[in-house]
Amino acid sequence: MKMTFEQQWLEYDYNPFILFSSSGKVLSLNSEAQFLLSATTNQEIFELATAYANVTYGFKTTFIELEFGRYKFFGLTIGYENEEEIGIKLYQAPSFKVNNPRPDGQLTNIYTLIDLCISTNSISSKINFTKNFDPTIPSIIINSNNIIKLLNKIYSCFMDNTEIDTKVFIRVGEHIKFEGKKYSIFSIQISADTIDSAKVNELRYLTENSNFYIDIQKNITVNIPMIFS
Repeated sequence: MKMTFEQQWLEYDYNPFILFSSSGKVLSLNSEAQFLLSATTNQEIFELATAYANVTYGFKTTFIELEFGRYKFFGLTIGYENEEEIGIKLYQAPSFKVNNPRPDGQLTNIYTLIDLCISTNSISSKINFTKNFDPTIPSIIINSNNIIKLLNKIYSCFMDNTEIDTKVFIRVGEHIKFEGKKYSIFSIQISADTIDSAKVNELRYLTENSNFYIDIQKNITVNIPMIFS
């Protein structure tokens, strides 16, 4: 069945929307909400909806900072007109500084740089470095020296572990704009069981004024635009 124009607006909204039954079952959701539920659970979002709902029927908007993995929100709206259904819409905080200049550098194979950093950090170490790479990412324009410094700093946050995993993957459906042109994004995610909080603070300082976009959770993810020319 073809969606109406209004339904298409909701489906392609940047902000996730989910409609629940009174028991917490997902009745409908838009595209962005599907990505959100990969970072959290239906139950957690349903509990948010019931916690911030208006006392009586109607709609209520609350400004509150929320974080689920890489997702950050600054508010939510809850609405219900009967006891059978309740809807929630979450408002995403901007993920990237869209006014930053387009990154410069040289056309580089990102896997070569990652392997170089792993080799450097594995010297005189018993750590097992595992890799899970998406092989479809081509060479990109990036400042090799800067990304090597950054990756080495990230690996230093995990050196007390016996195993460190590095994952490279494309962020499906996500883009960033530079000078009016849209670019796809891929991520380098580095993770282990424990993280050195003191070195994480050093990492935050290092990246504060850089062109790299980093999410620091239990793992550390670098989000990089795919610029080819």
